[in-house]
Parts: sequence; structure tokens; C-alpha cells
Amino acid sequence: MAKSTRDIKRRIKGISNIKQITNAMELVASVKMRKARARLERTRPYYNTVLNSIKDVLSYTKVSHPLLEEREVIKSLYIVVTADRGLAGGYNANVTRLVDSKFKNDKESISLITVGSKGRDFFRNRGYHIVKSFQGISEEPEFKDAREIGKIAIDLFLEGQVDEINIVYTRFISNISYDARIMKLLPVDDLKVEGEDKLKPIIDFEPSPEEVLDYLIPKYIESTIFGALIEASSSEQAARRVAMENATDNAEEMIEELNISYNRARQAAITMEISEIVAGADALK
Repeated sequence: MAKSTRDIKRRIKGISNIKQITNAMELVASVKMRKARARLERTRPYYNTVLNSIKDVLSYTKVSHPLLEEREVIKSLYIVVTADRGLAGGYNANVTRLVDSKFKNDKESISLITVGSKGRDFFRNRGYHIVKSFQGISEEPEFKDAREIGKIAIDLFLEGQVDEINIVYTRFISNISYDARIMKLLPVDDLKVEGEDKLKPIIDFEPSPEEVLDYLIPKYIESTIFGALIEASSSEQAARRVAMENATDNAEEMIEELNISYNRARQAAITMEISEIVAGADALK
């Protein structure tokens, strides 16, 4: 029985150590989540300004542009945003499953740019074609990362190697709610403006509408990718915070149950000792 109580105490100590780690990770994730949310709020006005500027150019002029060209989709490019680390519940699995469920029987029709080692490892092990992988940027992405990803994607589109560009990421909704989704980047219907009969102001574009779009559309792609990276970063930290909070709660429950088992085992040992003493005293009579 003494051995049993020692084992229980050892387990309580081990779980208590794990609880300290998960509690610390929960606090760290909370701080990172607040920081990521602040960055998210700062990126949205920039994205909206670029998007509105492109719509203005398209509404005031009839301009065709290579990046707005619609084609028959034979090959698709997916930018998949996951994390570099685990311990975030179903965060990574929700994103990878979204792509794998769609293309697992048609892998030849898709190319991937992966952000995060979890996504890279998942798709590499399943034989997908990965054009480029990025690691070490999922938690604190910078705009230069989005620019590099956007340049690779745009070059592939202009060269005709892919016919559409999509990004798969986790949209941040609240501290406990986030949604894995697919967003189409090119060609995108959001940039098309329906023709209107109302009079429009006369605007001159310098040096030309085409060159203005040459500048604005890549900026739109880059800012959208950056926004998705920030959304994913916020979602990752939120998911990790929830996972670590649940792990801490589970550890507390296990410690409570083990304490009850320890007290029962200890009481049983004391009862047995008392019984042995009483039995020995009776034998001496």
C-alpha cells in the first residue's frame, strides 16, 4: 500500500509540472493573440483602401489587364497557411483537411505554396506538388513575407503555369471562434464593377490606367495575403490558448481525482495498520 501512495504522489507531481507548463503557454498565447489582433485591425484599412482604388479605376475606365483575365481552370495554386508548431487543437488539421478533401483524388491539378511546417509536412507526405514553403513566419508575419509569396503566385499566373490563385487560412472571428476557409485571389469577382448609366467624374490616370493597375493589383494581392497571415496568426494563438486552457483544466481534474485516490489509499493503509495492532493485542490476551 505504501508503494501505491508513492506512485500516486509521483503522478500528482508529474501532472502538476505539466499543468505549470500548459498554464504558462496559455498566458503566452494570450499575449501573442492580443498583439496579433492589434496588427489585424491596422491592416484592414490599408486593404480596403487598395481594393476601393482598384474598383475606382475599373469603374471609370474600360481596361483589360492580364491579372484580371479569366481562363479555363486546369491548374490551381493554393497558398496554405498553417502553423510551425502544434499544441493548438484542431487548428492545423482544419486547414489541411479543407484542401486534402478537395484534391486528394486529383493531385495533378494543384500546386501549393505552404506557410508553416505543419502544412508542408502534411502535403509533402501525401505527394502534393509544393512550389515553395515558408517556415518561421506563421506567428509574426511581416509584409515582406506577403510580398514574396505574392510575387511567386503572380509570376506563376502570368506565366500560365496556374489558372487561378487561392489562399487557405483561418479567419479570426473571436477569442474562441475561428473558421478555416478558402479565398480566391485571382481572377477575383470582387474587383469587377457592374456598369452603371449614371454620370461619372472625368478622371485622368497618369501615366495610364493600365500602369496604375500594374501597381494596384499586386498591392491588392500582397495586402490580402498579409491580412490572411495576420488573421491566421490571431487564430493560431487563440486556438493554442484554448487548447492550453483545456489542458490546464484537465490537469486540475486529474490532480483532484488523484488526491482523492491518495487519501483513500492512505486511509486504507491506516485502517489496515489499526486492524493489525488490534489483532496483535487480541492475540496477546
